[in-house]
Amino acid sequence: MNPIKPLKSVVLLSTPWPIFSRPSIQLGTLKSYLKSQFPDLEVITYHFYLKVAESIGYKLYQAISERTWLAETVYAALLYPERLESIKKLFIKEVKGKPLLHDVDFKDITKRIAKVTDEFIDNENWSNYGLAGFSICLCQLTSTLYFIRRIKLKFSGLPIVVGGSMFTGISAKNLLKVFSEIDFVIIGEGELPLGQLVQNLKDSPKTVDNPFIPGIVTAKEMNIENRVGFSQVGDLEDIPVPDYDDYFSLLRSFKPDKTFFPTLPAEISRGCWWQKSTTGAKHSGCAFCNLNLQWEGYRSKNAEQVAAEIDHLTSKYLSLSVAFMDNLVPVKTSGEIFDKLSKLEKDFHLFCEIRATTPRRVLEGMKRAGVQEVQIGIEALSTRLLKKLNKGTTAIQNLEIMKNCEELGIVNTSNLILHFPGSDSDDVKETMQNLDFAMYFRPMRFVHFWLGLESPVWQNPKDFGIKAVFNHPNYATLFPPEIYRQMVFMVQAYRGELGYQRKLWQPIKRKVREWKKAYNAIHNGYAYSPILSYRDGRDFLIIRQKRLSADPMTHRIEGMSREIYLFCGHHRSFKRILQKFPKLNEDRLSPFLKMMVDKKLMFEENRKYLSLAVPIK
Repeated sequence: MNPIKPLKSVVLLSTPWPIFSRPSIQLGTLKSYLKSQFPDLEVITYHFYLKVAESIGYKLYQAISERTWLAETVYAALLYPERLESIKKLFIKEVKGKPLLHDVDFKDITKRIAKVTDEFIDNENWSNYGLAGFSICLCQLTSTLYFIRRIKLKFSGLPIVVGGSMFTGISAKNLLKVFSEIDFVIIGEGELPLGQLVQNLKDSPKTVDNPFIPGIVTAKEMNIENRVGFSQVGDLEDIPVPDYDDYFSLLRSFKPDKTFFPTLPAEISRGCWWQKSTTGAKHSGCAFCNLNLQWEGYRSKNAEQVAAEIDHLTSKYLSLSVAFMDNLVPVKTSGEIFDKLSKLEKDFHLFCEIRATTPRRVLEGMKRAGVQEVQIGIEALSTRLLKKLNKGTTAIQNLEIMKNCEELGIVNTSNLILHFPGSDSDDVKETMQNLDFAMYFRPMRFVHFWLGLESPVWQNPKDFGIKAVFNHPNYATLFPPEIYRQMVFMVQAYRGELGYQRKLWQPIKRKVREWKKAYNAIHNGYAYSPILSYRDGRDFLIIRQKRLSADPMTHRIEGMSREIYLFCGHHRSFKRILQKFPKLNEDRLSPFLKMMVDKKLMFEENRKYLSLAVPIK
């Protein structure tokens, strides 16, 4: 047993496989917080995934990091070398559809990654630290466990604390039973529990003497669920600006051809206001989502703080690309936030995640501030299915925000969920029909539903036609049987109509592929312009509809028809249209709207109408 020294220095690590081109916001925020609370404490952060990416090549690293099971195989083979052959088979299975990885030799890549990892672990003087902390999110489980096991072999007395989105009370309990090298697991937000742990270790270096800390689990505590709870900052204004110095220091140590301009992670809020605003139950948000298990409620920063932090980060690190890591940016203050960002007079390249109900005026403000890319919580183009997903949105709302993004030149990287348990042929039929109207806009990417631990579907499986829930079988390949049986992993699997769902959604997969192919072909080699657009002649509209392998079609509408079409740029009910145009009656309006829908120039849902053409200014 190595002697335990008084706590003067803490090391925080993030292992592969996060996105290599941006620092870890977890490490950066925790470092800043600890320094604000303990000015005399040395806090070292290692964004080690960046070193691995530089070592094996950025393209190869990115290809591996984009799939959970690919990422977890590499370090699993290092953790359990006796399982290498079975893990290798899983790797080969998962590389399908990844051309860059087809020729990768699994044993060779594991050796290369082992070399750079072991060199780092062996050359670091772990006796300098009084505590080592690891942030574990998706794709980081096996890599972190490998680090911890190797470090403990070298310095068994070093207290180890882990936290991150991979752990809930259920999974933490089993983790501590199986991996005795881990001393503490933080459940939920990390600042307050980690700060209290540091204080306790400063007062008493022996980990066995640490009293109970809200938000932290130890192996000694039997009734974990009742003792943990959340311990989180009440006001995000108390969180200092993240410190990414160590990431940039590592990046500067690379050769010139390996350097790049990183994207800076930032946050406006924590939690999900949609989840909070439904029934008030803990898991009342989207049925498939388990992203907010680490938060209690929804909190956000004020506009002045957000603008000041982004101004500081971009000036300090000389980068203009910023990714907001929020699960959902605040709806009430977004307008003010992005207005203040635009007044900084910096040519930002911003990314954020938003709901489909985001008003157009807010999108316009985002664009002025520099938002170039958004991920919208669309998930489905069938209102029937959206109800099952508990999205609180409709297909017409999804199409409207897709159109608004197309007009404003904001790249929309949204997902279409396939195989959701309980979806049926009517959901698919509605999706198929509505895809014909979405073809004008940037294609979505389809993703297969996966079952997340403690998501509403996982908690109420029978409501979704699920007969049994269990650990994903790929974990049985990655881990020995005794560990697989004792652990509860974040990615779950289930029994219940899996084959039926795969067959049911095949036509949608084909159509989405056609959508992407046609969209790219129409835009290939030409300056960007919308597929369906209009020019306003004051008294008439000329609508232009591009087609694949055919000349464009043009349509002209005049007078009141023009006014109705413009009025429905935001979706309107049939009743509201009649109110707007009192000279019209239902017998005159209905045929016009039907003609527009039949030509796919407008979309109709439940007697609500949306014009689809994008204005050319």
